[in-house]
Amino acid sequence: MAATLHRLAKTVGVALAVATCGISSLSVASAATPPDSETKIVGGERAKIADHPYTVFLTNTSGFQFCGGTLVAPNKVVTAAHCTKGKTAESVKVVAGREDKQASDGTTAAVSKVWIHPQYTTATAGFDVSVLTLSSNLTQKPLPLASSADADLYKEGANSTVLGWGTTSSGGSASRYLLKVDVPVTSDATCKAAYSQYSNTSMVCAGLPEGGKDSCQGDSGGPMVGGGKLIGVVSWGEGCAAPKKPGVYARVAAYHDVLQEQIKS
Repeated sequence: MAATLHRLAKTVGVALAVATCGISSLSVASAATPPDSETKIVGGERAKIADHPYTVFLTNTSGFQFCGGTLVAPNKVVTAAHCTKGKTAESVKVVAGREDKQASDGTTAAVSKVWIHPQYTTATAGFDVSVLTLSSNLTQKPLPLASSADADLYKEGANSTVLGWGTTSSGGSASRYLLKVDVPVTSDATCKAAYSQYSNTSMVCAGLPEGGKDSCQGDSGGPMVGGGKLIGVVSWGEGCAAPKKPGVYARVAAYHDVLQEQIKS
């Protein structure tokens, strides 16, 4: 089990988790830089980018992938606030249409604006959402946001799919290829029992009681998809795929209106 918030930024995420939360066992699904802390989907399988064209990844100016994201409009990407906090638009690139990180297909887009939820402080406190405005439109099909009308997508046992290029085990190596894992939404009570910081007004959990399937470091900011909509953003958790420790995601429906404001701007 990782000793860091398993979805946050790689090394940066680790430091943030320890410094701001004081909980060394939490991991934020990876957003920073060092390869040893970068991780990927656990218990998943290869995914075709053609089947999930809205799935993108973020890189630094050197091409290093540190987080995931979701194309929600031709020039807008939703990701996690912990992925973009402290970063300038010039320091982030968005790669779309590329399944293999070592390939050269797809499109690399520049970012012209970084918006972070104004109430964001740390992933475990909620508001872990960010919107990137791209300098040019992408041709990939965007994914619509879940709203308050999509309560059924958040019910216990509802199916969800999480995608990313993170590690396949806690503290493992990052995936070269896009991976996906199907995980059921857990009840609020189950998540609260696992994490005292859990808030059902800003977060949603998904995972199996026995563990084995989860997002992990490097998957931060990536999509949690249900019912053909973006229902969650990979945020944080304890370790990766540990029993009774589901992954925690930003509850997109709770941020629908504020995100739409940014998407339309």
